Amino acid sequence: MRWWRKSLAAQFICFLLMALVLSQVIGFLISWDERDKALRAASKGEFLSRTASLATLLESIPPGFHTDVLRASGTTYTRFWMSGQDPVDTLAWRKQAVAQLEEPLPNLLPAYRPPELTSAAPAKTPSGKGLQLFERAIASEGWTRLSSDVWTLPRYAKFLPLGDSHGMGLAVQLSDGRWLNSVYRKTMPNPFWNTQSLVSLAVTATTLALIGVFVANRMARPMRRLAGAAEALGRGQSVEPLPETGPDDIRRTTEAFNRMQARLTRFVEDRTRMLAAISHDLRTPLTSLRLRAEFVTDSDAQQKMMATIEEIQTMTEAALAFAREEAVTEATRTVNLTALIESLCDDLADLGQNVTFLDSPKITYRCRPDGLRRAVRNLIENAVRYGNEARVQLNETPSSVRIAIEDKGPGIPEADFERVFEPFFRLESSRNRETGGVGLGLSIARATVRHHGGDITLSRLKNGLSATITLPKSDRGA
Repeated sequence: MRWWRKSLAAQFICFLLMALVLSQVIGFLISWDERDKALRAASKGEFLSRTASLATLLESIPPGFHTDVLRASGTTYTRFWMSGQDPVDTLAWRKQAVAQLEEPLPNLLPAYRPPELTSAAPAKTPSGKGLQLFERAIASEGWTRLSSDVWTLPRYAKFLPLGDSHGMGLAVQLSDGRWLNSVYRKTMPNPFWNTQSLVSLAVTATTLALIGVFVANRMARPMRRLAGAAEALGRGQSVEPLPETGPDDIRRTTEAFNRMQARLTRFVEDRTRMLAAISHDLRTPLTSLRLRAEFVTDSDAQQKMMATIEEIQTMTEAALAFAREEAVTEATRTVNLTALIESLCDDLADLGQNVTFLDSPKITYRCRPDGLRRAVRNLIENAVRYGNEARVQLNETPSSVRIAIEDKGPGIPEADFERVFEPFFRLESSRNRETGGVGLGLSIARATVRHHGGDITLSRLKNGLSATITLPKSDRGA
């Protein structure tokens, strides 16, 4: 069922095979009766022709040879015998026919057989099985005189159907007044579920399955390519325009995706250029204000003006950095994520910060390492600033990679878990950059992680706070 839900080829092949089986069953139901009738007609024609030929032969040879000719003419499903009277009683005739059919065929070539095979087979008594088969015939069925259209000899002949086993009997009056009796019983093979039909069905199903795999892969390949490109675009990677080929539906979908990607890229670039221009243009009036503040004679007023100007410039630069983080153009590559985070922790520890990297498995991940490193560093520095220490550990699940940063600080109220990621939001009410910054660090970190298709979540610990970066493990994104 999992394969059925996830594979277009599996669904396409199953539907093809279902259609094949359904068509075979419908064809079988339609042709069953016609084929059965055709087989019965062919068997009846052969039986009548053989009996007519034998009747003609018996009238042209001496009576002393009749017994040998009748014995030689018998087959595994046909028997012939003579009777002196008209066989009127159908039930008695059926019993005699069953006995004739259950008799073994005579050994006609004793000189060419090994001695142990020349002995006559013991007489076989009727088992009653064949008689029961004949007795299932319709009770009203009796002898029917054959018309000249079916029986071509100028001899009186009558026909008797023998039930549902494709059996039939025939009695022909010869010129000397005796009757030639013949019986035919042959179980017809299944007209549908035979070896040939099953082999044909298997060959057809295999051929359709191979064609289905080819067609489904041909249909799914551009869809998989489109899904991979969409996943990569959602993770902030640079994606080359997809080739606009294939059927009209897939080609139009690819064209729409390429147009969407171009519009998104153009929008982000325009916004980044706009913010860069604003930041650049603000530097001139800020510089002018700083020069004018130098001429203020009141030292207290001068310090307040300079602090305000510095704060405006810091917020402007932070806003520009936030916009640039969202429009990251760093190339994506595969790195040893464990080594990357461990080296970051070692660098911060060397700077005197209380950072501990816990034992973690080696994890290889495809990402933008510089941006991810900055996001993790921001969380570690927050943990050290507000929780006095940071413990970092990596682990992975079948679908994701997790980076956990824990501290022993006072924590954050659960109501503010999402608000702390909003730009310029600060839990610390003062505007002192030494104690709280400008409120963009967590926003930039979450933007970077979300560009990788992941997210940052906060959770309270018994003593402290845990910030967890969850990154998806996606083959399509890779």
